Amino acid sequence: MNRKSVFETEHPYGSAVGKLIGEFSRLPGIGKKSAERLAQHVVSCHPEEAKDLANAISEVKSTIHPCPKCFFLTDQENCSICSNPSRKQNVLCIVEQSKDVVALEAASIYDGVYHVLGGKISPLDGVGPEDLTLNALIRRIRNDGIEEVVMATNPTLEGDGTALFISNLLEAESVKITRLARGIASGSVLEFANREMLADALRGRQEF
Repeated sequence: MNRKSVFETEHPYGSAVGKLIGEFSRLPGIGKKSAERLAQHVVSCHPEEAKDLANAISEVKSTIHPCPKCFFLTDQENCSICSNPSRKQNVLCIVEQSKDVVALEAASIYDGVYHVLGGKISPLDGVGPEDLTLNALIRRIRNDGIEEVVMATNPTLEGDGTALFISNLLEAESVKITRLARGIASGSVLEFANREMLADALRGRQEF
């Protein structure tokens, strides 16, 4: 698919604005009209505000990286969750993406640590087990004294399939495997579940 927006050559303000609209329209949840409004704001705002936005984007891309232990995104050597001595280091919650950690932390009920898979097994999308952080997960379970693994993949077909694959992978390990209670509707994603729903799901987690 051609990444260029038609506005690159047709927008009345010129191709630079058309290109900006095209880039904004590629963002999740941003349609053509929203992209035009964002571009209009950038064009109309003070130059320093536009520079601050550009610098913030550049800084994020140059400083944010996966935590070497749990793969949650951070700007530190190790993320604040792994580095927090008050967290239960023997309870490990498995999620698909870093945004799922953010959602679960907002529930303010879980006090263990996390492991971010970096996706979910989805053959139709060309994503297999080898594309996830499963080798690092096995090492953590074997070396870090993990006693409970909480499956918090999204309750979708691919998320449940990923959880089942991991549970089979851990069958020989001496670890308790639980999953979030099904207060979260099937087919939904953690990112959009409300705080109370996630708190109930964590409290009511069951044997997998």
